[in-house]
Amino acid sequence: MQTAPQTTDELYEALRENDRRPYGRTRTVTAEELAEAAELFGEPVPLIHALLELQEAYTYGSEPRKSPVVFARLLNLFDEQPGVFDDRLRHQLFWRFKWVANALRSLPEVPLASLRQWQTEMRDRYEKAGLELQPYYGQAYQLAAHVGEDTALAYELWAGRTRSRLSDCEACETCERALYHLAAGDDERALRAWEPVLAGKESCQEEPARSVSYALLPLVRAGRTDEVRRLHLAGYRGCRRNPSMAGEIGRHLEFCALTGNEARGLELLAENRTLFDEVDSPLSLLDLLTGVEVLLARVEALGHGELPTAGFPGRSWTVASLRAEVRRRADDLAARFDARNGTTAHTDRRRTRLDRTPLLESLELTLRPRTLADVAPATAPAAPEPAEALPESPAELIKRARELDEQGHPDAHACWARLRTLTTDPDYVHPDDPEAGPPARLRADLLEEEATLAERKDAHADAAALYGEAAGLYEDAELAGHAVIARASAVLAGAQAVPPRAEAEDAERAVPEGAGAEGADPQARTAAQVAVFTEAHAELVRLHEQAPGIAPYLQARLLRLRVSAHGLRLQASGDSEHLAPVLAEVELLFDFATRHGLTGQIAAARLLRATTHGMAGDLPTALAEADGLVEVLRTDGPAWHLPRALSLRGKIQLGLGDAEAAYASLSEGVRLAAEWPAESVDTPTLHGELAQACMGLGRTDEALRHLTRSAELELRAGARFDAFCTYSNAAQLSLDLGRIDDCIALLDSLLLEPDVVDGELDDRLVAQLRLTRARALRTGDDLKAATAELVALAAESAGWDDDPGSHAMIAAETAILLGEAGEFTKAREVVDQALAAHARDPRYEQVSNALRELARLRAQQHGPEGLTDARAFLDDAGRVADAARTVGFKAHGRSLDTALAYEHGRINAYAGAYDEALAALDKALGLLGEPGEDPHLAAEWAECVRLAGVVEGVYLERTAPALARIEAAADRLTSLGHSEEAESLTGLAERLRDGE
Repeated sequence: MQTAPQTTDELYEALRENDRRPYGRTRTVTAEELAEAAELFGEPVPLIHALLELQEAYTYGSEPRKSPVVFARLLNLFDEQPGVFDDRLRHQLFWRFKWVANALRSLPEVPLASLRQWQTEMRDRYEKAGLELQPYYGQAYQLAAHVGEDTALAYELWAGRTRSRLSDCEACETCERALYHLAAGDDERALRAWEPVLAGKESCQEEPARSVSYALLPLVRAGRTDEVRRLHLAGYRGCRRNPSMAGEIGRHLEFCALTGNEARGLELLAENRTLFDEVDSPLSLLDLLTGVEVLLARVEALGHGELPTAGFPGRSWTVASLRAEVRRRADDLAARFDARNGTTAHTDRRRTRLDRTPLLESLELTLRPRTLADVAPATAPAAPEPAEALPESPAELIKRARELDEQGHPDAHACWARLRTLTTDPDYVHPDDPEAGPPARLRADLLEEEATLAERKDAHADAAALYGEAAGLYEDAELAGHAVIARASAVLAGAQAVPPRAEAEDAERAVPEGAGAEGADPQARTAAQVAVFTEAHAELVRLHEQAPGIAPYLQARLLRLRVSAHGLRLQASGDSEHLAPVLAEVELLFDFATRHGLTGQIAAARLLRATTHGMAGDLPTALAEADGLVEVLRTDGPAWHLPRALSLRGKIQLGLGDAEAAYASLSEGVRLAAEWPAESVDTPTLHGELAQACMGLGRTDEALRHLTRSAELELRAGARFDAFCTYSNAAQLSLDLGRIDDCIALLDSLLLEPDVVDGELDDRLVAQLRLTRARALRTGDDLKAATAELVALAAESAGWDDDPGSHAMIAAETAILLGEAGEFTKAREVVDQALAAHARDPRYEQVSNALRELARLRAQQHGPEGLTDARAFLDDAGRVADAARTVGFKAHGRSLDTALAYEHGRINAYAGAYDEALAALDKALGLLGEPGEDPHLAAEWAECVRLAGVVEGVYLERTAPALARIEAAADRLTSLGHSEEAESLTGLAERLRDGE
């Protein structure tokens, strides 16, 4: 709290603002400060409100020792001045007797006699106030269940009584009934009792998250795996990072441990690591620690006790060391409760949980299923596995590596990886074998391999440097042919490493004055890239001409590099004039490889030929070439080229709109790719393209699986940026498909990755992940969490000076959510930021949409009192529309002017300005024009007519003209075949005639 409130009005506003905060230290500290400030006013009512807020913060912030102290002050105020407690405050006071009972029960240092004494106090107070005793008997049952004695009698005394105004909500009481049956071993009856809560028909502050956490294992035992998957995702999100729901989190960890999701369990444990320090309730902590121990015991039993894991603050932990510490603390807590209660109930319940065996070997919970190997500390990507065992001796291994490399065989990479490991050993001795050559040659070979791997990760500058170093070593070893190839490879890698902006500086100076920066940059960059690749090709030709007599397989590689240089130029320019030179180089490669029987290079030439035709847009020719190549590879090989050929054919078939054929090609490609190292046949791309084919066939679930598989393979290969981009696409797809829980769970998992947490991943990519998450939260009706995420994003993106357009879009979206939450002062501030950013980099549609929506929300929520502010929003939207019209911007769907006129009609109708509303709607209809055959336009036109009819016929009571308008529109829509839209208008006309 920055400044203490100076008036009671300011105090009440500060209390309302604090109430919007999530439970936790920030809210609790602010509540403490507000309670101190309320004391200074010397008035009982403001103090009562502040103390109620403080007790709530303690209760839901898991600080049970402080809650009873605050309640004691409230009770004293009630005893001293009962008249200042109105009905609402009196209701809250008596409701919170239950909070105190729960708090005292959770503290083992509070004697059992004191717990019973408090229950007697509650009963006496309720009787004196003339209140029903069902809530008292509810507390008596919960104490009996906690102690583990006389539960059946206590249950009957509570469950058989009629509910009262002070009874726990129906969802909470449902949970208590279900837990009674669960403790008796009756899963079926417990699940029946839980049905309304699990189905979302009953809810409260803690429900259904509390019930879900208990129902997970019974649902698995009942075989209801689809339901339990959905409930786990939604239920966990309802309690994550919440100290007052630490026990629920512990049960989610236990569920993960018993369903083959140990890796997810460790991930969730890491996300909730702060709870080890934040949970002040011993009972909640015992529940949490027992769930943690179940998880850790399972991970250790699987042989991963040395995995690092999140634990108590102040030191690092492994699974094994944390398990020992958790066991010590949890055993102590259970013993303390049992000593207080005079039973063994807590030790027995804990032992029952720890003795459970896994219920399922595997249950896929998220779009990102992971194993314990996936959560191990990051290391270099594993060396590829060869198809055949590698030779043991270094000399034979060197010979095998060079033979395979000459063929272009993927297993060469495994050989080089093994040799790299051997040569880094201080005890390595280079073989004295003429075929192995000198150590310098092997160092050059390994540098060349390292450069190749760098190129796969688009690290072209690093690759160019490595190729150059290798060339020098080859020259020292008097291997001129290999030196030329390395130099040529360095040339092409260097061309791809040149920053486009630097290339374009000279080209920008040549742009005619007045052409404008927006047009100059892309053209200049393209021209610069074309020049770089043209120069690179010329250098490759020069190197080729200066190396006569080198081995045919090396000459073929040079020719292939020449094809690549011209291909990159064509890709950069898109100019058809650059097509013929590429094809000419391809034919040179094909003819040369054919003459010398280089089967790998023959396949490469045909693959490049098909690719080039595809780049040029000649898809039928490209497909014919790809078909021929696939057939040749199937019969003559080499087999490792077949997955890439099938991948290309599938991509071409997708371009031709044949999703079924593409699916067949790509599925075969994925199947065959499993026989080769993933990086050699680009398996991630195959899965990504297969996902597109699945979408074309409506197989959305399969598409999601392939997208996430593609991303996980990219992660394993160290291509983290590409992996996160693919995951981002998967999250967006799951959101588009309405799989909200899947989307949020996937993004939560990604945002916990170390390079995201440490700020190492591209900040714009992370922002996109968070933006998608906020949209998913909003779609899932978690407006509070969505708004908090977007407000944070808007603040961060305000510093993106190089990308104001993105900030405009994020700020516009944020303003809408603030408006939906009724926070129009903040919404105005944020939408003004959007307007300022929009002025630098226009986002006409997004900003206009936000302003119109804010106007609608303001008028809808505040009626006539909100009309002035609503019109101010629309005035800004009008200026945006004017600017868009000036530059010729075309919106998707209806124009910005049409949408603006309709919104003027709607906000005036909300505010009771019906004549202005009707005039605005008539203007909107004029701008829309005739509905025509477009169904979207017809729907918008019908809605505009409908609202105009309501304003005219109902509010202005001009029934006759309203009916004429509506019936004529309905006839027009019917004649155009828009029957559904016509029916809505016909129904309105009937209601107007009936006088409704």
